[in-house]
Formats: sequence, C-alpha cells, structure tokens
Amino acid sequence: MYDYHSHTHFSSDCDAEMSTMIDAAYARGIRQLAITDHYDPCYPDLSFPFELDFENYHKALNDAKIRNKDRIQIKKGIEIGIQHGDILKMCSQAVQAFDYDFVIGSFHSSEGIEIDSKRFYEDRSNKESYIAFYTYMHNALNQYFDYDVIGHFNIIDRYAASRPKDAVYMDIIEEILKTIIYQGKGIEINTSSFRYNMGERTTPAKEILKLYKDLGGEIITIGSDSHRPDDLGYRYDTAVEMILSTGFKYLATFEQRKVSFEKL
Repeated sequence: MYDYHSHTHFSSDCDAEMSTMIDAAYARGIRQLAITDHYDPCYPDLSFPFELDFENYHKALNDAKIRNKDRIQIKKGIEIGIQHGDILKMCSQAVQAFDYDFVIGSFHSSEGIEIDSKRFYEDRSNKESYIAFYTYMHNALNQYFDYDVIGHFNIIDRYAASRPKDAVYMDIIEEILKTIIYQGKGIEINTSSFRYNMGERTTPAKEILKLYKDLGGEIITIGSDSHRPDDLGYRYDTAVEMILSTGFKYLATFEQRKVSFEKL
C-alpha cells in the first residue's frame, strides 16, 4: 500500500504524534507514507490557523525518514492551501524552502471563504456556488505551479447542500484538468469520501477521473487524508479498483518531487 496523504499533530486539526502515525502505517503494511501536514496561509477560520512550525516539522520529517528507512519509506510532504493573490507567493516560498518529496495543492477556501462554511453558499444558488468554486480553482492554477497533485479535487461535494447537474460545471473542470496535465501535475484519489459518507460521490467523482484519463492524465496517487491512526490506508483496495476500472495501470509515487510509476 502507498498512502500519500496523512496528517500529524503539526496540523491544526490533528492530535496524533508523527511516530504514532508511522507505527500504525507500518503495522498496516503500508510501504510508503507521505506525511503532508497543512500549511494554509491566511485561512479565513481563525480557530484553525493551519500554520506550520516549519523548523520543528522539517526536523521531524528528516528524523522520521532516516529512523524508519529499514521498515517503511517516509515521504516528506506538505499540503498547501492555495488561494489567490499574495498567498500564492507564500505557498511557493514555503514549498521551495525545504527538500520535500511530495506536495499536495488543495483548495479549502474560495473567494476568501472556507468551503465548509455556509457563508460560501449564501445568497446564490448551488449552481452559482459550484461555478464560482471551479472558476476560482482554474484561475489560481493558471498562476500557481508549485504542487505535485491536486488534493480532493471535488471537495465542494462534501459540503454543498445539493449538487447541480454535471453539465453546469464540467466544462470548467475540463479546462482545469487540461491545465493540470499541461503542467505535468496529477490528481489524487482521496478515500476520505467514504468516511464522510458521500456514497457514490467519490473524490474525485468517477466522471472527473474518467475525463482526466481521456484527456491524457497519467499521474494519480492514493491518499487516506488520515488525521488519526485508524484511518491510514482506508479503503485502499477500493481506490485501486477505481483506478484500474478507469483504465489506469500505474500508481504515481514521488521522491524529491520526481514522479515514478508503480504497476498495479
């Protein structure tokens, strides 16, 4: 198993020690674990600052990689919260300041509002909210390139009260995917959708995954987005089935930001 999205106590929304997460991953038979704690500068919800103690985080990552080299491969990672404006410079500076193996680019906010906040959906229809979210993502990714995969692509499905018809926003998604592919980046299958009881609405949604493949996308990772040991490697087999059924034959792995492919 390869789990390329996990969190530790360095993230504002996680209490698990890094060593505890690593031990649990090893016990579950995970071969590669990417530790990708949150850095989401200027996050609107001040109760979750999503800042990182970079000095101690980097030291912990380096120590963990060396200490566990004979039993599990630790990938030094980070999950960047992408927003418009000067925040993009802050994200790039953080990524370039350390020799990360892997960088997730995520959209937890749009238009300066958290996606999980009712404020983002107020005073407009769900159709308008979806178009706003994906337009925001598209515009940002035309400016920001310091990431390896986009995390939980359709995260808005987790929080919106209802979802409009795909036709309303799939043209924007197609442009986003083309941008990602052109930049040599990828997407992840984030298995937290199963923990959030999203049913058949996986992350990414199956039609998004298929479109990514049809457009020539190749880079795809699997991540549990775990914030506690019990969720590491969660529904990994389901994610593999999604990948194979879509026509992919390889899973992407990373070392020093360079992609390799593992045959499934």
